[in-house]
Amino acid sequence: QVQLVESGGGLVQVGGSLRLSCVASGRIVSMDPVSWFRQAPGKTRDLVATINGGRANYVDSVKDRFTISRGDAKETFYLQMSSLKPEDTAVYYCTASVLDDEFHRWKNYWGQGTQVTVAS
Repeated sequence: QVQLVESGGGLVQVGGSLRLSCVASGRIVSMDPVSWFRQAPGKTRDLVATINGGRANYVDSVKDRFTISRGDAKETFYLQMSSLKPEDTAVYYCTASVLDDEFHRWKNYWGQGTQVTVAS
């Protein structure tokens, strides 16, 4: 089975930066699209950023502050966050559509989430 694991969350001050990583493991042939979601307490889980077919897209609230990127290894992708605001506080989840060489089909997987807290 494929697993995704996020890392890099933590407590940062307003205006600070943080880089989240997502690493997939398993019998992975390809991952596309790859995405980051976030969910604050009492809120829905919303898309933050995605790369689909090499094209990046962002929710308006993070445009020009966040950057999603793929790593050199196909199993890794990142979310670079800068100019962080209190409203960015949430659990951040990575997700990816994965083609594996066990079942030879595309499936969607989610990480367990990593907490990002932005404090004044």
